[in-house]
This record gives sequence, structure tokens and C-alpha cells, in this order.
Amino acid sequence: MELKEFKTTVLPLRSKLMNYARKLTDKTEDAEDAVQEVMLKLWSRRKELDQCHNIEAFAMKLTHHTCIDIWRRHTETLSLEAVQAVATPEVSMETQDEVLLIRRIITSLPPLQQTIMRMKDVEEYETEEIAEITGCSTEAIRSNLSRARKRVREIYLHTIQQRKRRNEA
Repeated sequence: MELKEFKTTVLPLRSKLMNYARKLTDKTEDAEDAVQEVMLKLWSRRKELDQCHNIEAFAMKLTHHTCIDIWRRHTETLSLEAVQAVATPEVSMETQDEVLLIRRIITSLPPLQQTIMRMKDVEEYETEEIAEITGCSTEAIRSNLSRARKRVREIYLHTIQQRKRRNEA
């Protein structure tokens, strides 16, 4: 793929990738970094893109993985002092705790279920669009989404029950 074709095929995807990245990251700067990184990856792999059946799906997948990598870098380097500085009120801290728990649970899901759940529940894609991007049937999308939601619910409730038991002891 040459520069002209790259400009007409890949660059128009930037806004869609940016919207998706914004939903997956906490900060606009992180979303911009992720999309920039994806664009660089796509440019460096432009020779392979000619053989790609769905460049948009490939770009979305790259964006998804890049955002997860950025999120992991942030959570790995987050110190206790930083958490306390950001969330001093108890309610705010509990909310942040819940969000981190849900994110961890979703991250523990198989990759396809993670992707489908994020695309459906975060990015608000339609089932047919997710099927086209992932290459799965709509039935497989619905089934994976149902399993993912059920698993998230089970792990969440189990974790909350464990916390209550510890607090009561």
C-alpha cells in the first residue's frame, strides 16, 4: 500500500479509532497516544495491509490492544499515594475500587469475550457490526456476550461477598 492509498483507506478511520480509544481509556491524552501508536503500526505494516480483508477491523483490534497496554502501564505504576491523592473521600475511593474491580474482571475474560463486551457495552456497537469486525457470526457474538456478562456478574458478586465476610470478621 502506497501513501496515497493509505491516506484514503486508513486515515479516515482515525476519528472512529479515537472514539473507541476514548471509551477504553480514562484520559483523552491516552486515547490520542493510543491512536497515534496504532497509526504508526499501520503505516509500518502498510505492505501487509493489501492482504488484509477488513482494514477497519484490524485497526480496531490494534486500538483495543494498545489501549489495554496503556491501561496496564497506568495501573502497574499507580502508587497508593496517587490513589489517596485523587480519591480522598471514602465514597470516591469505593467507587474507584469498584471500577478497578470491574476492569480487572473484564481483563480476566478470554480475549474475544473482552473485545465483544467492550465493543457492545462501552463502544455501543450493534451486534452485526461486531460480527463484521471480529469475523464471528451474530449468534457467536450474542453467546459470547452472554457468557462474558454472566462471568463478570459471578466474579463480581463472589468478590463482594468475600469482602463483606472479611469486614465482618
